[in-house]
Amino acid sequence: MTIQIFGIDKSPATRAAQRFFKERRIPFQMVDLAQKPMAPGEIRRFLARFGLPALLDTESKAYIDAGLKYMKLNEAELLARIEKDPKLLRLPLVRSTKLLSIGHAEDVWQAMLSD
Repeated sequence: MTIQIFGIDKSPATRAAQRFFKERRIPFQMVDLAQKPMAPGEIRRFLARFGLPALLDTESKAYIDAGLKYMKLNEAELLARIEKDPKLLRLPLVRSTKLLSIGHAEDVWQAMLSD
């Protein structure tokens, strides 16, 4: 079983995902998006599964500060913004072999353990 957590170390939701897997002694790979941007292929994988509206954290400070609430951007422009500022994403993004999750989703994380 391979678990990848894409997030930012300072994010409480990312820390919750790390804690969830640590408590169950499940090894995972942490990808700190503040240090290393997410690969476009990884973003597309989550995008295909959930859609762009589900990926964007429209309540985040980064989203509000960027003025995205009032801008009309197409999907390519939004993806370019996400690549530059991962704080626009609903974190953490967690990927196992077959399952994906966005945000704090313990039910999906639990399902990943039985994969």
